[in-house]
Amino acid sequence: MQIQYECIQKLDASEVVNVFKKSGITRPVDDLERIQRMIDHADIIATARNNGQLVGIARAITDYSYCCYLSDLAVDAEYQRRGIGKELVRIIQDKLGDEVTLLLVSAPNVIDYYPRIGFEKSDKAFLIRRKR
Repeated sequence: MQIQYECIQKLDASEVVNVFKKSGITRPVDDLERIQRMIDHADIIATARNNGQLVGIARAITDYSYCCYLSDLAVDAEYQRRGIGKELVRIIQDKLGDEVTLLLVSAPNVIDYYPRIGFEKSDKAFLIRRKR
């Protein structure tokens, strides 16, 4: 198996929804229009493909100078534990450089994953939850 990685801007929502569903990540997968807007307005999208099939995605919003929010990191469950998520994060970091802090909000069931790929846990974050 040879995974191909690339940074791209154009993706079809149905392809991304397929990875979201297979990864276990919670996203509004029944709202293709909303997923397409999420893709279209991202600043950086890194993808992982196996024989052309999308098996992983990292989507980020950034100012390229101080901070970057990693809004999605999803890998098809069949491809997890092979370093794909870690490589997608590395690709995002390479695009950002050394001046930019990468941050994310973790789902409770994967909170132990992020320290293993280089993230530092912080107790200083705050959020206002979306209404839908």
